[in-house]
Amino acid sequence: MDQFQRAGMTFDVRDGGPVDGEPVVLLHGFPQDASSWSGVEPLLHAGGLRTLAPDQRGYSPGARPPRRADYRGVELVDDVLALLEEAGLTSAHIVGHDWGAVVGWLMAGLHPERVRSLTVLSVPHPRALLPALRSSTQGLKSWYMLFFQLPWIPEFALGRILEPVLKRSGLPPELAVHNAERMREPGALTAALNWYRALPMDLRSPLPSCSVPTTYIWGRRDPFLGRRAAELTASFVTADYRFVELDADHWLPETHPKEVAELISSRVNTG
Repeated sequence: MDQFQRAGMTFDVRDGGPVDGEPVVLLHGFPQDASSWSGVEPLLHAGGLRTLAPDQRGYSPGARPPRRADYRGVELVDDVLALLEEAGLTSAHIVGHDWGAVVGWLMAGLHPERVRSLTVLSVPHPRALLPALRSSTQGLKSWYMLFFQLPWIPEFALGRILEPVLKRSGLPPELAVHNAERMREPGALTAALNWYRALPMDLRSPLPSCSVPTTYIWGRRDPFLGRRAAELTASFVTADYRFVELDADHWLPETHPKEVAELISSRVNTG
């Protein structure tokens, strides 16, 4: 399967590994695409796991609706549910990085019966992030989220500085170039920013605690997400929970694929 459909949109997806292996859905973040998992996928396949890595809403050229309301959390989760349906799966192990981690938390909170296990990279449980904004330096780290709420100005600025910003934040140069080029596709940058612009709509509905087995992987040198929210996340997981701190920055799938693959496999194999 290299594509799936939902609501008249076409999503690109990377489908690899043994067809009968335990299914693992890999969800990328901003401003990445499914290729961010390129170093992780073959390691999971070697362990007998099947991976499904979609280019999410706004990142697939055939799935770029124009309104910010089209990027609410429920829509993003329903995209993943449509992927499972297309693959003939009632549930899967969910892995997410950055915004993909947010979708993972939402999946586990809203549809725990569809999530066999959850592995999240970088981003804490959303309910842990809110108090951290008030009690730590997280507010300073998250300033860009307010900036992204503005119309047009973020597109103008990021269109010029995205590549060097990604490089300075620790993303390997060749991947920074790739992601910046993808964001130059028609409508791509606005669609990616609409994930942030829809966030105020999602704050009206509190997310339930996570009731599925969960591993949370955080890099202690992450410039965007601090320790306080990482530590608070344990309070919002009621199932088996593991917190793993790496000596790493934000871009864990790209820079630490071996450690990430081992932790995903461990979570999948133990539930």
